[in-house]
Amino acid sequence: MAEPLDRYDAELTTPDMVILELEAADKADAATQLAKRMYDAGRITDLEGFLKHVNAREHQLATGLPGGIGLPHARSEFVSQTSIGVGIAKYGHALDFGAADGPASVILLIATPASSFSDHLEVLATLARSLSKESFRESLRRAYDAEVIAELINSSLVFFDH
Repeated sequence: MAEPLDRYDAELTTPDMVILELEAADKADAATQLAKRMYDAGRITDLEGFLKHVNAREHQLATGLPGGIGLPHARSEFVSQTSIGVGIAKYGHALDFGAADGPASVILLIATPASSFSDHLEVLATLARSLSKESFRESLRRAYDAEVIAELINSSLVFFDH
């Protein structure tokens, strides 16, 4: 039996915020494409303002994780609810997020409201734990389905109380 669409209201990501076969010029372009999906979903109120926060964060510290993961993130007053945009890079289009072991083929853009400092840290920590597992990273890369990817991300954060 199909679940009602409103089950996505409280979820951190939805299939609409997943980009399969992502082709981006660089990490800023990837963040822009993912943020645009969040903006279209009504989770970001000012696209340019939010991207300024993401880029400022990127300049402070590289956001690449081992295993081909890019984890750009920002807390911003332009974020209406904690959200995650997911990009799976097209083969041959991995992006440099500054990780020592090479470019990222899975990019997760995390957006949290400016007031939610503890939420921001909790989402980052929980995702980083999931992403440290090779099996989880491979599941994301091999899914080829926005619904499945959204479900993987949401279920990895099932204990996150938002």
